[in-house]
Amino acid sequence: MNSEPQSANGDGPPLMELRDLQMFFPVKGGVLQRTQAQLKAVNGVSLSIRKGETLGLVGESGCGKSTLGKCAVRLLRPTGGQVLFEGNDISSLSRKALKPYRRDIQMIFQDPAESLNPRHSIGSLLEEPFLVHGNRDAADRNRRVLKLLDIVGLPASAIEKFPFEFSGGQRQRIGIARAIALNPKLVICDEPVSALDVSVQSQILNLLMNLQEEFNLSYIFIAHDLAVVKHISDRVAIMYLGKIVELGPTEEIFRNPLHAYTRALISAIPVPRPGQRRERILLKGDVPSPIDPPEGCAFARRSWIPCEPEELDKPGEFREVSPGHWVELHPATVEDYASYQR
Repeated sequence: MNSEPQSANGDGPPLMELRDLQMFFPVKGGVLQRTQAQLKAVNGVSLSIRKGETLGLVGESGCGKSTLGKCAVRLLRPTGGQVLFEGNDISSLSRKALKPYRRDIQMIFQDPAESLNPRHSIGSLLEEPFLVHGNRDAADRNRRVLKLLDIVGLPASAIEKFPFEFSGGQRQRIGIARAIALNPKLVICDEPVSALDVSVQSQILNLLMNLQEEFNLSYIFIAHDLAVVKHISDRVAIMYLGKIVELGPTEEIFRNPLHAYTRALISAIPVPRPGQRRERILLKGDVPSPIDPPEGCAFARRSWIPCEPEELDKPGEFREVSPGHWVELHPATVEDYASYQR
């Protein structure tokens, strides 16, 4: 289990806390389709997000980032653990009991083309949140929709058009408008720029940062691009095989990465200056299956750091090694492991 005390997350109570969060999916087989195993997509994650903060969540495809985001917004009911929003446990609430929290927790999806109903006009799509939450004043809804379009930089004429009439970047602006329609406190951004051209990515990132400043939003920003995360995040959490292996302030993580996996990810960031190269760190083997993860430290067998065979089956301890900087300590994942032993 990853453990992050409240004190590591700034003054005052956090906006959201994930405590030992688990999300397992049954793997069925045979003629009777019985459950034969469990896919451990999220396996004991504890995180906290404070008001106005952007927490970047980084890792390879399939590590559980998007699943964690869907659990946080309660699109999925967690298998175990707790999701606390402003101190209230929402992890097991019914759909009816969740409705008041839907205003405060929203999500921006990776592919805007898939998340927008192609049969509905933009006006209808942006009007829907207000209808669901009881606004029966058609004139007021129309006024709010026009204001949303203006906030995200789209013309009023977009209200009558359909999603297929817009570019990818414009569709993502519509997705952002829908996410902020009810003035949420927390927005889960699930790889919101990964499907966009590089030139459009910067526009969407700047829009998200401007909205955060204007509306005091908190973000969980899910991505696999560390360069993007470095630009937008206050803190970064590195995720591997369903667990957090390193967590800390963005500047500290990039200046002094301790975990071998974090260092490998940072080494893959392209250098923007011609003629300069960064030494790549190549990992051994493939990511283990989340259906049958290895005993002990999940990353130890892929690391280049030498380790005694008997140490491989020992789990790492998630520890705060400097103020706000947490890392999963294991002889195979932290080169100066001995210096952190107490």
